[in-house]
Amino acid sequence: MLKAIKTIWGVLRTILTIILVGLLVIVVTQRVSNNKMAVAGFRIFTVVTESMKPEYEVGDAIFTKTIEPSEIKIGDDITYLGMAESFKDKIVTHRVINIEKAEDGTFIFETKGIANPKEDPKINETQVFGKVIYKIKSISYINGIIGNLYGMYFAIFIPFGLIMFIEYILYKRDKDEDEDIEDDKQTDDNNENNQIDIDEEKEKRKERRRKRRNRKRKNSVN
Repeated sequence: MLKAIKTIWGVLRTILTIILVGLLVIVVTQRVSNNKMAVAGFRIFTVVTESMKPEYEVGDAIFTKTIEPSEIKIGDDITYLGMAESFKDKIVTHRVINIEKAEDGTFIFETKGIANPKEDPKINETQVFGKVIYKIKSISYINGIIGNLYGMYFAIFIPFGLIMFIEYILYKRDKDEDEDIEDDKQTDDNNENNQIDIDEEKEKRKERRRKRRNRKRKNSVN
């Protein structure tokens, strides 16, 4: 049972570590580069308004993937950097409702929040961060924690500290078990040696008794 638990924990630990490291790398990279860099094309954003209800709630974390502008279709949800009117310098996630192609061959997208009464200002393909491919609420907590320097260190070191602590506990337990096994082996060896000594002593006693009986017989004959 203990061996099975260790195996299961090993698999879960590996999966959790990979997920944790991947998420932290993505979010930290975004923070450091001010969203200018993606990790393998992925970015994570947090929904902060109700413009996309009921599809996305406030606090939902969304994963976006960089794709070619030509692959974006009407009905896709995209995240982009606003550059006009009230959207200027804001990161927006809205649904594509129309696609045009400019004379220079670039794509122009028209988007709109599901809950908004009117469409957004048109955007150029260069403003698009990527297409939304997944949403998950729990990641938003990590994203929020890493919003400041101390939170970032907390989010990085606390999980790894816990993993290292658990690793130490398992290592200590394995070491203690190995020591117990070694002690048991040593005890068995000592017991075996003692048994050998006892058997040898018995044989010596038998030999001495046999010699005494022989001497007595010789004396009686004489």
